[in-house]
This record gives sequence, C-alpha cells and structure tokens, in this order.
Amino acid sequence: MNPGELARACAEAMWAEDRASRGLGMALDHAGPGEAVLSMRVRDDMTNGHGSCHGGFIFALADSAFAFACNAHNQRAVAQHCAVTFLRPGRRGEVLTARAVERVREGRSGIYDVTVTDAEGQVVAEFRGHSRTVPGTVLAGEGGAVPSAQSEPP
Repeated sequence: MNPGELARACAEAMWAEDRASRGLGMALDHAGPGEAVLSMRVRDDMTNGHGSCHGGFIFALADSAFAFACNAHNQRAVAQHCAVTFLRPGRRGEVLTARAVERVREGRSGIYDVTVTDAEGQVVAEFRGHSRTVPGTVLAGEGGAVPSAQSEPP
C-alpha cells in the first residue's frame, strides 16, 4: 500500500468508529499522508448567545481534522496539546472547512496546523495540535490489538 492508500484506509477505519464527528454532521472530505480535510455545516443547535457558532464546535472540527491527519501513518496517535485562535465568528448555516497539515513528525511526537475557513475562504480559526503516538495501529491486523484507553500510557 502506498502512503496515500494507507492514509485513506486509516481514515476509513477511524471514520467508521467516530460517532462524535459524524454526530456533529462533519464530512470527511480528504485524507492523505499527514493531512486531512473535514467540513461541517453550522446548525442552529451549535450557536451561542451571540448567534454565532460556539467556539467548542469550531475546536471540535479542527480537532477531528487533526486526528485524521496524525493517524494517517497507521500508528495510533492522540492529542498531547492543542491551542486555537478564533479570528472571526462562524455563522449559522454556513459550512466550515478544516484543513490539517503535518508540520513535523519525529519519534513519538508530531505538530499539525489546522486552518478553519468559511465558504468564501475567510479564516475563522487557526489551530495547532501536538500529537503523541501510543501503542497500536489504526488498521486491524497491523501490529496487534488496539489497547483500550485504560491501558494506554500517559
């Protein structure tokens, strides 16, 4: 399997189990080696008291794109640290798109940048995620059973 095929296979396996992203109405638009693109329409129930998209939903979209990007190499990875800067509000009804790109991957650590944009391409938020690999693989049969959350090291 070439790196692109591996990334897509990992994304499909993760997507099948990702009830949170699917439940928020996200779509997995692209998966490649160290990159991913997800989109989400801002629903009425995602708006805050100002009538704009609650920042937690924007963060969740960026975090999901980060997750697909950092797991694209078939090594299980989790978030170690994430930060987001909100630059403009997301609006009810608009589609937000999160594009994650791997900046560096060394040993068990990785750094990923995610840009969240609106339909016109205006930047809504910038997110940086630091990943940490944990035992196991994304694809079944590729290095053994996946450990449960309780058995993963801190």
